[in-house]
Amino acid sequence: MSRSVGVVLPAYRPDTEQLGTYIAAIDDALEPQTIVVELDAPRDGVPAQLRSLPVEVHTVPYRRGKGAAITAGFERMETDVLAFVDADGSTPVASLERILAPVTEGRTDLAVGSRRHPDAIVASHQTFARRFLGDGFAWLAGQLLDVRLYDYQCGAKAIDAAAWERVRDHLYEPGFAWDVELIAITAALDLCIEEVPIEWEDKPGSTVSPIRTSIDLLEALLTARHRSKQLRDDRFHAALAEHLDEPTALIEKDR
Repeated sequence: MSRSVGVVLPAYRPDTEQLGTYIAAIDDALEPQTIVVELDAPRDGVPAQLRSLPVEVHTVPYRRGKGAAITAGFERMETDVLAFVDADGSTPVASLERILAPVTEGRTDLAVGSRRHPDAIVASHQTFARRFLGDGFAWLAGQLLDVRLYDYQCGAKAIDAAAWERVRDHLYEPGFAWDVELIAITAALDLCIEEVPIEWEDKPGSTVSPIRTSIDLLEALLTARHRSKQLRDDRFHAALAEHLDEPTALIEKDR
């Protein structure tokens, strides 16, 4: 029996023509039950342009962050499989299909797209500085978390809806660190993770500051490690948690 698929595209100041082409390709090739665009701080006229496409468009007048936007999109869906891809189209539709396959076929709970996997094909590379920082972060994450991957931050992942129900209460990071938190919590709950090599092309015009984001990711990585250790009943991290403020999960915000 085929399983239904929903796809979320978190978007902040997107190139609407590029995004429209990407959405049409996803709809044509994959025929998902639902495509949702979570649009932060949109320019005038952009929501109306996107609503002419085969998508649901949800907007907020401020910048929530990637993680908060994806979480909101996943919470709207009632499909068997939930996926997201970055709105810039850097992950080709064929690669998204490969990421979906192990989840739709029931082989894994979370499929993680990977630009750094030895079998990945990178059409155009990031700058040396961004590659260096990204490689360093991936190495450090592999040392600190319970799962070792080549790439934790690729903007394309898919998760089984039942697995999402288990991890959703433990996600707090609203920004780009959401990816690593999702992986850390999934591993801490002993759910299955599969890394999928993809084709990938770096897109110019990123709104991400490499240095600022790297600092934020390092802090978030340590926090994700702490929360994952708590879930595994680690005594040290349980004791540490007693001295920290209790954060609000993303699913509880804006309610």
